[in-house]
Amino acid sequence: MDYSVHILDTGGSRKMGSLFRSEEMTLCQLFLQSEAAYACVSELGELGLVQFRDLNPDVNAFQRKFVNEVRRCDEMERKLRFLEKEIKKDEIPMLDTGDNPDAPAPREMIDLEATFEKLENEMKEVNSNAEALKRNFLELTELKHILRKTQSFFDEQEQTLSEDAHEILINQDVIELQQATGPVRFGFVAGVIHRERLPAFERMLWRACRGNVFLKQAEIDTPLEDPVTGEEVRKSVFIIFFQGDQLKTRVKKICEGFRATLYPCPETPAERREMAVGVMTRIDDLNTVLGQTQDHRHRVLVAAAKNIKVWFIKVRKIKAIYHTLNMFNLDVTQKCLIAECWCAVSDLDKIQLALRRGTERSGSSVPSILNRMITKQDPPTYHRTNKLTEAFQNIIDAYGVANYREANPALFTIISFPFLFSVMFGDTGHGFIMFLFGLWMVVKEKSLMAKKIDDEIWKMFFGGRYIILLMGIFSVYSGMMYNDIFSKSFNIFGSAWSPNYTMSVLKDPNLRSLTMSPNSKAGFYSTGSPYPFGLDPAWQLASNKITFLNSFKMKISVIFGITQMLFGVILSAFNHRYFRNRLNLFCEFIPQVIFLLAIFGYLVVLIFYKWIAYSGDNSYDAPSLLIDLINMFLFKYPTPPAAPAIRPFYKAQQGVQTFLVMLALACIPWMLLIKPFYLRHLHKNRVQRRLPVNGHRETMTTDAVIHHDDTGAVLIEEDDEEEFDFGEVFIHQCIHTIEYCLGCISNTASYLRLWALSLAHAQLSEVLWNMVMRIPLGMDGWIGAPLMIAIFPCWALATVAVLLLMEGLSAFLHTLRLHWVEFQNKFYSGQGYKFEPFSFDLMLDVSTEEATK
Repeated sequence: MDYSVHILDTGGSRKMGSLFRSEEMTLCQLFLQSEAAYACVSELGELGLVQFRDLNPDVNAFQRKFVNEVRRCDEMERKLRFLEKEIKKDEIPMLDTGDNPDAPAPREMIDLEATFEKLENEMKEVNSNAEALKRNFLELTELKHILRKTQSFFDEQEQTLSEDAHEILINQDVIELQQATGPVRFGFVAGVIHRERLPAFERMLWRACRGNVFLKQAEIDTPLEDPVTGEEVRKSVFIIFFQGDQLKTRVKKICEGFRATLYPCPETPAERREMAVGVMTRIDDLNTVLGQTQDHRHRVLVAAAKNIKVWFIKVRKIKAIYHTLNMFNLDVTQKCLIAECWCAVSDLDKIQLALRRGTERSGSSVPSILNRMITKQDPPTYHRTNKLTEAFQNIIDAYGVANYREANPALFTIISFPFLFSVMFGDTGHGFIMFLFGLWMVVKEKSLMAKKIDDEIWKMFFGGRYIILLMGIFSVYSGMMYNDIFSKSFNIFGSAWSPNYTMSVLKDPNLRSLTMSPNSKAGFYSTGSPYPFGLDPAWQLASNKITFLNSFKMKISVIFGITQMLFGVILSAFNHRYFRNRLNLFCEFIPQVIFLLAIFGYLVVLIFYKWIAYSGDNSYDAPSLLIDLINMFLFKYPTPPAAPAIRPFYKAQQGVQTFLVMLALACIPWMLLIKPFYLRHLHKNRVQRRLPVNGHRETMTTDAVIHHDDTGAVLIEEDDEEEFDFGEVFIHQCIHTIEYCLGCISNTASYLRLWALSLAHAQLSEVLWNMVMRIPLGMDGWIGAPLMIAIFPCWALATVAVLLLMEGLSAFLHTLRLHWVEFQNKFYSGQGYKFEPFSFDLMLDVSTEEATK
């Protein structure tokens, strides 16, 4: 991708890379013949380079021209979803060849509708028949269990009564019980009920019938299938004995209330056996019919599963085309459709070619017409991205879409984002693991995309695979600079520090610590050379390690922060120059740069000066940067002799710092006052030039009037009639000035999170090593080896979970905040709107994601 940036060439044209500035857009008007409109829109949808405007915003969706076609597409999509649901129910794999067929012609809609109608009716008929057969099968199965269980009930009852010298006589409607007192008649009902309802059913019978009924129940061992839902249900068989018609009516009402199913049960054993034989025969016949029905259903669904993905694509493309056609206007002759669309200027030739192909496909003899329009409306923002830049562009767009042709920070974020992340996550070991994970996702990109994993967390990681890869590479580099790998250091070149103490001093029992001095003879390089790359490994064992690293990392955090903020201010100058805002260049950019450099740029110079002027031998005599910065604002300078911390860095420091503070203070009224009063002066001149003179209205001799956009920029346009409000302009400039001046201080302090998180990551890694890995490494003998095998997975799991995932996410979020707040607020407004072209690919991706949810 060409990232070259050309602000203004000699001919006055504006050219620049589409990632640094968005594509140059134009509003076009299309004249499409009615018979060719469908094919032309289809070609544009395949191309995906135009964003159509709705020319009928006040027209109800049900009153538009192609509403009937959209409804037909909705109906076809409903039928396809019904078929898809049935296919998934039977767990039949749906063939996805990755084909992307063209949108069918309008006349093909009838064939598709007929096909879907036939399949839906056939499936509904099959489902209805299968449900009826399953319901009959369920009833016969329940009746079979009733006949078996009631037979055992009667056998147990006869055995019990024979032992008690009772005799049961079974007639057609009653049971005669011969007792000493005379015959007594009993009736009974038998049925099936859900097992979970049985306890409540039994209690209700006892209470409603006052204990005058006798209930026997037995569980059905095998679960039964519900004919409607297909779920397994557990049921029980019951038989209820009662006396009299009143109890019979009451018992049946209770059974009906608990949705129990009652079945006729013969009185005599012979009749029950005969009915059982008939039931078994009917069950066998039903099994045969059910199997044939299921085979037919399976064949229909397998045939539909081969084409359903293609059908979905075709229907959604047809629907998208007609939905787009509803956004067009009809001309007075009713033979031409008029459309308006945004597109990139560089894509006009491709769009013209697509319109020509669509006209040829439709067989129309009248070509489609594409005209560029002149408008004052803000165009959409369109950045061309690839797999690498897309993730970084999404990070920027999450904050706000860039204004049209505004400088895009995504180009610089590709480097600055992983670099600032690595400053906080600087560990060679952890960075290498992150790099391997990102590299695996990049190498296996095609196969992982083909799997279409629906997990949201995985999608987030996979979408940012190039960000993870770059963050890992930069973290490896920063870890080498810190000489930190899993909280340990590598001594590759030989330390430049030497104790230079005798053995008697080292063996002193009262000795707790010694001070090392730089060794002029040891090390890889010649005399007096420091460690050639990164930190000296001797700092890993030093007792003042944290003190030294605090100072070092705090200073580089300030340097990186001020550098990035200054770069952001410089990018604002590119915006001002591109939009020809000379007033903003003079009244905002120049004082902002002077203010930032006079205070914080001077602080960076002092940091480098302190590193160069003071070595390990005289570091205790170095003045304090913080105290010096405070004294700089207070105009307080100590008189010699003074403590080392408050001594000046160099001669004439008082005069230089006083001049810089006064210069920075002078920039505040410069930013605050000049711009609003100059705008008021221009407005007064404009009004005076338009006052009537001798009955005539003068026109401006110049072609320039003032217009303010949302960013505070001053655009030069012709005949702008906007009302000028000095109070509003002054308040806006006042807020902008205060925000910038205070922001320079707060943003510089905010960059100290680079130091804080880097120190926290290093200390957490060291604590984890000392608490876990030191146990097996500190043991003597062979027992340390098996203990290492047992403990190493715990350390590895904690490293991945805590240091890579939790610490990595924390560093990522802080890096995100530094770019959104500290960097982008210097030049980026982010108040535009994104270019969303009419594209079948984007539409199908969104439809697929919604279908998987």
